[in-house]
Amino acid sequence: MNNSWNKIVYKVWSPLYDNIFNTGRFRKARLKVFQDAPFSKGKTVLYTGVGTGADLEYIHRDNLGITAVDNSLEMLEKAKVKFRDSSIQFLKMDVQNLSFEDESFDFIVASLILSVVPNPDVCFKEMERVLKKDGQLIIFDKFAPGEGKLTLGKKLIRPLISVLGTDIGIDFGELYRKNNRLLSKMEDSPVMMNGMYRKIVLKKNHE
Repeated sequence: MNNSWNKIVYKVWSPLYDNIFNTGRFRKARLKVFQDAPFSKGKTVLYTGVGTGADLEYIHRDNLGITAVDNSLEMLEKAKVKFRDSSIQFLKMDVQNLSFEDESFDFIVASLILSVVPNPDVCFKEMERVLKKDGQLIIFDKFAPGEGKLTLGKKLIRPLISVLGTDIGIDFGELYRKNNRLLSKMEDSPVMMNGMYRKIVLKKNHE
């Protein structure tokens, strides 16, 4: 996967996305992940790879400073239309190269983004960089089970799935070990598809 290809893929996905990934079990999964989000009045929240804004539907948005970024203009435009009467700031931006100062946000939401970006290692480091001390990184994504070992079937279809703009073989344990500096794990729980989709909450500690 690369950014140029992803832009093409998600331009195609943009009219269809909500009808597939914000209904049925995906809707239930998003509700499970975000209905109890610990956002409180006055906090700043960054949504990375916000897409069509599906996750924004499940939180209380009042009195929050929400910034939502995505590298697909078409997906971002869908989100802007949905929340045109809100104070949410929508920006076209590559999550692998965030143009924010260090420690800018109290919360970061990374929903189905680590499995999409060309370089999840860089993406992870960037999110840690812009998260404030004592802030939380909330991840909802699909990862390889256990120690990252894929079944033969998944190994065979992984290259084909990547053409559609996502990776089913990322080992979160390895990603965390390689790139984590100050984050500690608060939660890691299965959400959907026998634990393929997980909710992971990380807290940024003081050095």
